[in-house]
Amino acid sequence: MCPTRRLLDRIGTKWTSMAVKMLASAAPGELRFAEFQRRMPGVSQKMLSVTLRNLTRDGLVVRRVEPTVPPRVHYRLTDLGLSLEEVLAAVRDWAEEHMAEIDASGAG
Repeated sequence: MCPTRRLLDRIGTKWTSMAVKMLASAAPGELRFAEFQRRMPGVSQKMLSVTLRNLTRDGLVVRRVEPTVPPRVHYRLTDLGLSLEEVLAAVRDWAEEHMAEIDASGAG
């Protein structure tokens, strides 16, 4: 399988890109799960959990649990995740610059 297609299948959701952006803004620090929910309006608890689990599985995010009651769960980007944020930031910049042209082309 094509590596590009495999990567896009894993990171191509809006929640993944937004989660990476949120973590990059906190780097080198961490974000707690509850803070994610506040910063990402519209994401369900389940979808956020799935997104963070997938990012952790892929080595882009590290998860740390404090043994408190209830447990406090923290997330931070790995070096690999930080390198992905650079690429995603470039895509966001490109989209902001060209999305109006793309929308106009689709309207004709």
